[in-house]
Amino acid sequence: MTATRVLLVTGGSRGIGAACCRQAATAGWDLAINYLRDATAAEQVAADVRRTGRRAITVQADVADEAQVLAMFARVDAELGPLAGLVNNAGIVDQPQRVDTMSLARLRRMFDTNILGSIVCAREALRRMSRRHGGPGGAIVNLSSAAARLGSPGQYVDYAASKGAIDTFTLGLAREVAAEGVRVNAVRPGIIDTDIHASGGLPDRVQQLAPQVPMQRAGSADEVAAAVLWLLSDAASYVTGTVIDVTGGR
Repeated sequence: MTATRVLLVTGGSRGIGAACCRQAATAGWDLAINYLRDATAAEQVAADVRRTGRRAITVQADVADEAQVLAMFARVDAELGPLAGLVNNAGIVDQPQRVDTMSLARLRRMFDTNILGSIVCAREALRRMSRRHGGPGGAIVNLSSAAARLGSPGQYVDYAASKGAIDTFTLGLAREVAAEGVRVNAVRPGIIDTDIHASGGLPDRVQQLAPQVPMQRAGSADEVAAAVLWLLSDAASYVTGTVIDVTGGR
């Protein structure tokens, strides 16, 4: 890694995003850590990054808001330099509901964040990394979910649908920019022990579902991050359009 290899991680203040930031710093990346609300948590991740000798900034932005995304990328350009990698990690779940009770406001919030936010962030990354735009190349890793395969009936079909869209977006974009020096892949986590389950109203979900996993346990954020970092690395230089399951066999 060079001293100026810069990675932007959306939703980098907690869970899988924070684990990606810490592992990326160890691997030699400088970090732009995006967060929505918890500035203190983001600054703690940044402090951990700086302790490895890497540079880090925190950038508040709602990825569902295009103007905030544009401002975020402008700050990364100005304060860290040329972007070489993007981890599209920011995403939301909601309270368990059947589709026949979901409001349009809920659906718009879900898709604006999980789908449109990822696409707009990828667009801005491509404008900087793609050789078509004079960039040096780079790598994008999108965070999907095993829900894309399982559907999450009776809980959050809308979330599952949003992650199914990420799978399709990953494949299409990878093929679109494969000759432009940009690799695009995704990681599909399964039951991972993070606080996203509590934010969706199911704080005990990990304990309840772990027995259904063939490996009989939940995964960790670090285990997901390890797959993300491999896809970002030169070791995956011939890998694009691929979705890696980190699901314990589920």
